[in-house]
Amino acid sequence: MKKTLYFEYTQQRPDRQDILEVWILAAITHPIDEMRQSDGRIRRWTWVEERNRYLRVVLLADGETVHKGKGLP
Repeated sequence: MKKTLYFEYTQQRPDRQDILEVWILAAITHPIDEMRQSDGRIRRWTWVEERNRYLRVVLLADGETVHKGKGLP
């Protein structure tokens, strides 16, 4: 999984450390919704049953590089 330095930095925050890579990959490969931002970045969402919440992942315009993961815990 490709990641930006910003993503790697923010994943170290206490409120983001519980986000599992398998959930991020689910949002990338099997999103339940997708939206393209005006800057070309792509927002994808997945439902995380274990947390009873949605996870939003923001990809760069290439559709592969993870820029942000948010929505949990």
